Amino acid sequence: MTIPFNKPHLTGKEIDYIREAFLAGKLSGDGEFTKRCHKLITEKYGFRKALLTTSCTDALEACAILLNIQPGDEVIAPSYTFVSTVNAFVLRGAKIVFADSDSLTGNIDATKIEALITSRTKAIVPVHYAGVACDMDAIMQIAEKHNLFVVEDAAQAIDSYYKGKPLGSIGHLAAFSFHDTKNIISGEGGMLVVNDERFVKRAEIIREKGTNRSAFFRGEVDKYGWVDVGSSFLPSEIIAAVLLAQLEQTEKIQNKRKQLWEQYFELLKPLEQKGFLKLPHIPEYATNNAHMFYIVLSDLNTRSGLIAHLKSKDIHAVFHYISLHKSVYYEKLHDGRDLPVADELTNTLLRLPMYYDLTKEQIELICKSISEFFEK
Repeated sequence: MTIPFNKPHLTGKEIDYIREAFLAGKLSGDGEFTKRCHKLITEKYGFRKALLTTSCTDALEACAILLNIQPGDEVIAPSYTFVSTVNAFVLRGAKIVFADSDSLTGNIDATKIEALITSRTKAIVPVHYAGVACDMDAIMQIAEKHNLFVVEDAAQAIDSYYKGKPLGSIGHLAAFSFHDTKNIISGEGGMLVVNDERFVKRAEIIREKGTNRSAFFRGEVDKYGWVDVGSSFLPSEIIAAVLLAQLEQTEKIQNKRKQLWEQYFELLKPLEQKGFLKLPHIPEYATNNAHMFYIVLSDLNTRSGLIAHLKSKDIHAVFHYISLHKSVYYEKLHDGRDLPVADELTNTLLRLPMYYDLTKEQIELICKSISEFFEK
């Protein structure tokens, strides 16, 4: 039987809530299910403002608009990340200045950021890789010193913490993903988080196609119209209904995923001790939300061989990002600096199957198959 890389988990309430949304007669955005999601999320994590979006990509694009990113502005971000992290800012004309990663966590190397700042730098976009926190104290101190904005790309980081603070609550803005590869899912879907009061009202306007429609429905204005730039970032009530069913089961989902993660870690520890691979590192300041389980191998050939070996056992393991500074689109725009850790992770990091319905027996089989590969 094939073990896929990912399998979306259903809590059992999704279909009931979708039916409720249909019966309520409102399927467009910002209905009762969206409001219930907003309330649950803000109460649980203490975000100043949470707004559901159609994707994390859209949430990031809203961030770029909120920060008034203009052609010529510079944005510092890791090279080892998904294209959406930076494409949102490129769309507004920004130049991306790529930072290298920390070899222990895969996160942006906070010690490399300050040297990249110029008079044109506008924002830093740390990505909490695998849901593990970046060094946010260091990043926020740099931002404050140089009067920069911080946008947390928390796509993988729901229900994860830095020194007791929920990820997404530390930067001026944050973006989350509820894509079906994430811990909490709605198929496609995302969330914009606003922690800086200056951006709260405008975030609503940008999300509503540049109109003050939300204020109108609250009775704050007597009519609504076009007052700013914006886009259609609202998800439908169907997406919100699915998301609510998931959010209500966050603790159960997270507990199970953490058990699976720990099982992987314990079973693969002997291979790390023998020097065959490296396991994920969780710094003392961070929690583990068990978003993914990955291993880092010695070189590209070893990884390719292991992927093929696992595939022969009907186990689907995948690599992750390709360094963006070497991408077809941005290589010619990159300033030419070497980013060795990003390139090493591109060639050596391997993600193993990780989803709620994965069984302990399946993890034992996966780990046994990895051991067999190295025994050969």
